[in-house]
Amino acid sequence: MTAVVEPFRIDVPQAKLDRIAARLALCEVGYAPEDDANWRYGTDARWLAGLLDHWRTRYDWRRCEAALNRLPHFRTRIDGIDIHFIHVRGAGPARPFPLLLTHGWPGSVLEFLGVIEPLAAMGFDLVIPSLPGYGFSSRPPRPIGPAGVARLWRRLMTEALGYPRFGAQGGDWGSAVTAALGAGHGDVVSAIHLNLFMAPPATDGDDTETTAYRQKLSAIQLRESAYMMEHATKPQTIGLALADTPIGFAAWVCEKFHGWGDTGGDIESRFPKDWLLDNIMTYLVNDAVQSAIWMYHTIFTEARPGERIEVPTGLALYPAEFMPYPPRSAAERAFNVVDWQEMRAGGHFAALEEPAAFADNVGRFFAQISQG
Repeated sequence: MTAVVEPFRIDVPQAKLDRIAARLALCEVGYAPEDDANWRYGTDARWLAGLLDHWRTRYDWRRCEAALNRLPHFRTRIDGIDIHFIHVRGAGPARPFPLLLTHGWPGSVLEFLGVIEPLAAMGFDLVIPSLPGYGFSSRPPRPIGPAGVARLWRRLMTEALGYPRFGAQGGDWGSAVTAALGAGHGDVVSAIHLNLFMAPPATDGDDTETTAYRQKLSAIQLRESAYMMEHATKPQTIGLALADTPIGFAAWVCEKFHGWGDTGGDIESRFPKDWLLDNIMTYLVNDAVQSAIWMYHTIFTEARPGERIEVPTGLALYPAEFMPYPPRSAAERAFNVVDWQEMRAGGHFAALEEPAAFADNVGRFFAQISQG
């Protein structure tokens, strides 16, 4: 049975906003070591106090809501989950090529707002869904991982929207979902594009460059992955701790934007306070803090694609991505790499940080695929 697609308008009940405001009124930002500076020990307490003041006195969710509602939003129910997505039709006389863009944690569909206009102008139909349990999609009854989301996305694109074939792009969790689409759904996925990717598991054939990459990756994971292990092993513990404390959740996620973006140590050089709060609020107004974290539990229950992904793959390497990229030789053991682009600037949140360069790179890649 074909899924029913219905227009969707964001209209957060005022009671929900009032409850968040009441929580903010009670918040206090804690202390820090006397030698704390430049986010040395994690989230900077002084910066967080400034964010709290801005949130209480100047931030306006209704501004964000009105801006979002200028875009065409829809929802459809697939496998018992209400999937929210933005659907923008491409320009041009020819039939536009459909392109699926998937976000990750702690992001949202807001990451892609700056690339919608240029990609649509290039002739792409854009489908930008909220992951299950994130934003304006409903939460799954239990954790669902990249392979499960890929199956949902296949049905969204082919059954609900009627696209027989499409391209897919992603970073962070979106990268894992997009890779799963390439691995298991090549009959409907024309090509994939990733701005985060890893080498296949180690083999006796690793060369010196790949061995050095694995050592660097291990060091980064030791330094940066404590949050991931908590999310993966005890998602409810951290979820329950964060869900009812807006400033605590802000501290948890803003540290990632500071450390993972191309910020040069200044978080607001890339992520203004209002944007950070818009993104945070997409979790809070939807009670999605916990359900978004659930996805990490599938790290232990859902295997990564084991075979080489044979669909044409474009890879974009952003210089400030906190996860190191493997050498091309290693990447080619995992993907059918037909495009390899080293970008000039940007980090983990590529579409948000460098929208013009991102749109140009992604658009050029998929234009070649659609015309091939």
